[in-house]
Amino acid sequence: MITWASTRVNNNSGDELLAQIFFDPAGFQDPLPLYRQYQEEVGTSISGIGMAVLSRYDDCRQILRDSRFGNGDNQPGGPFGGADPEVLAYRKEMAERRRGRPLSMLALDPPDHTRQRSLVSRAFTPRTVEKLRPRIRQLVDELLGTISADHAGQAVDLMEVLAKPLPVTVISEMLGVPGQDWSEIRDAVTEVVAALEPSATIAELKRSEAANGQLLSYFTDLLGRRRAEPADDLLSGLLAASDGTDTLSEGEILAVALLLFAAGAETTTNLIGNGMNLLLNHPEQLSTLWANPELVPSAVEEMLRHDSPVQLDGRTCLEAATTVGLSFEPGDRVVTLLGAANHDPDHFQDPDSFLIDRFASPGLLSPDLISPDIPKVPAPSPIMSFASGIHYCLGANLARVEGEEAFRGLIRHFDSIESAGARVFRARLTLRGLHSCPVVVHPRA
Repeated sequence: MITWASTRVNNNSGDELLAQIFFDPAGFQDPLPLYRQYQEEVGTSISGIGMAVLSRYDDCRQILRDSRFGNGDNQPGGPFGGADPEVLAYRKEMAERRRGRPLSMLALDPPDHTRQRSLVSRAFTPRTVEKLRPRIRQLVDELLGTISADHAGQAVDLMEVLAKPLPVTVISEMLGVPGQDWSEIRDAVTEVVAALEPSATIAELKRSEAANGQLLSYFTDLLGRRRAEPADDLLSGLLAASDGTDTLSEGEILAVALLLFAAGAETTTNLIGNGMNLLLNHPEQLSTLWANPELVPSAVEEMLRHDSPVQLDGRTCLEAATTVGLSFEPGDRVVTLLGAANHDPDHFQDPDSFLIDRFASPGLLSPDLISPDIPKVPAPSPIMSFASGIHYCLGANLARVEGEEAFRGLIRHFDSIESAGARVFRARLTLRGLHSCPVVVHPRA
């Protein structure tokens, strides 16, 4: 049982705020005011269902980098489940059905995590990802070219025409998923990841289980085809992956393939959608970015910080530990609110403002480049959007490149972009993203 080890932390007073953050529709639409209130009034708490919830940057980073905490419970939804006994019972059923299946690195601790990640990570190094940039740029131009030709001056859903198809095409081409299957697999992945949400209902969990079975069946079949006829793709590479002493089993390859597809498609889709939402909500920043495309890398980093596609992460205590003002025993669970940590004023000046030049190199901050009424901030800390420690997101480099090319493409193709309706977020927090992003685009002459 988690206990207080320091008077620095508060008591259970955060439960009402946590309920709003995890379950309230207003929190899904805009969690930032709730994060701010929780961070200022609570900071850290032991919730009524017995898990610790952290919001400060240093505390989150400490837990995520502490080897005494890991993913050792391997339960669907990690440390979540809420207080609904029916939901908790079904999550236990899910865990029992999955018992014995090979796990992806996301659900493993060392040494299994280390072994699996080392065999996969070579496909996501900065140098390898950078080689993909020309193809990503080509895909962006193809997608946006269709909009310019068919929808000039008309309302389009940016999620459907760019944010969804771009990431799923990139990860599909990397893995070797045939083009005719992309849309079906993408939709199944969206159903699967619902199990990561604290607010997931029984119906959503059942759809997640069904979609998980669908994906396992699909990739089992595709893996058989690649074993018979290897191709120049990551799935074939995983079949041959070896560090001289070890290889991946077929079950591990299946687990990795599902993880890479889900992470590669879902999170980057949300990066593009959340980023455009921020620009539309801050028209002065949108105008500045369109006038200064050199700021795209900084703008993407600020999008990741201000409204991260992944808002929280969970860990389980593996051995007794006293840290961040709390004492933990094995099995105790802790949630790190990454979205709140990204707004910690001790690490980000004026943290709740959206400033596209926040991460720009000094050479880009000359007075004639950016309007002087945009405040300049000192160098901020690294963002927490990709977590920290051994589970730092494997696809961080790829997500940044895709985000950069998506917004460079939008600037390249369109003279301006305007909102064309309400932008409503899905009822999800762990993987936060829009239902739709209706816009009107005006192609460049």
